[in-house]
Amino acid sequence: MVILKPMRWWFALLAATSWAESYSIEPQRPVQGQVLKVFAPPQAGSARLNGKTIRLFPHSDGRSLGLMPIGVLTKPGRYTLEWLDGTGGPVHQEAITIADAHFKKQNVTLSKALLKLHATPDEREAIAAFLKNVSAVRYWQEPFVAPVAGCITSPFGVTRLHNGRPTGDYHAGLDQRGAFGSPVHAVAGGIVRIAQPFELRGGTVALDHGQGLASIYLHLSRFAVKPGDEVKPGDVIGYVGSSGRSTGPHLHWTLYANGDPVNPLQWISLKPCPVQTPKRRAPRVSP
Repeated sequence: MVILKPMRWWFALLAATSWAESYSIEPQRPVQGQVLKVFAPPQAGSARLNGKTIRLFPHSDGRSLGLMPIGVLTKPGRYTLEWLDGTGGPVHQEAITIADAHFKKQNVTLSKALLKLHATPDEREAIAAFLKNVSAVRYWQEPFVAPVAGCITSPFGVTRLHNGRPTGDYHAGLDQRGAFGSPVHAVAGGIVRIAQPFELRGGTVALDHGQGLASIYLHLSRFAVKPGDEVKPGDVIGYVGSSGRSTGPHLHWTLYANGDPVNPLQWISLKPCPVQTPKRRAPRVSP
């Protein structure tokens, strides 16, 4: 018995060390607009950062995983990430540093007719309900699939100006060049939650990828899916258009982590369009 006591103490120490090491994050130094992958042992049911709490779900390696969005407007600096148990009590915490993404500004020239377009109450309600829902089944896997082959005409996170005037908003997604009627593909597996025309967003498809990840595709000319359909990565969900507030045919799409827009370039590699000379036509963008 005298020999067993130190052995029990040693095993307990190893177990405690193992649990501590299973708390981790990716990337180690996130920037504004990124997703922080939060890993934890099963005893942690959620995580909290800067006032936002997310659920954790079982992961393939035996730990739990949650997707913590780092908001575009989050001030760069040092924050405390907390892992919480089932009652909401902290079980572990770490200090993280959020770096400045150095988002730029972008001006978009709009006609008077486009400036008058606004989201209707039904549109706002439908999108809000979609983003609020967090389903437990995970459909997504990495790497993601490019929704269209076109280059980026408007990057994520840029501060938006309309006709030279500040809007007080930023670009929450990516705009990609695309010919009218060309197919739009699902970036990952998921369930179709919305497939309908809206006043501001135009033809819209919204995919629930599960466990807090979602994507939305705007300005579509036609739909290839309906609400309730299950799609796989690369499936055609609609076709490029210029419906809603749009200056011409292109695809705007947004990736969301637990309701907040995040930079898709963390998940998929896409190239910006070459810089155009003044003689060429302006790129198509979503206001």
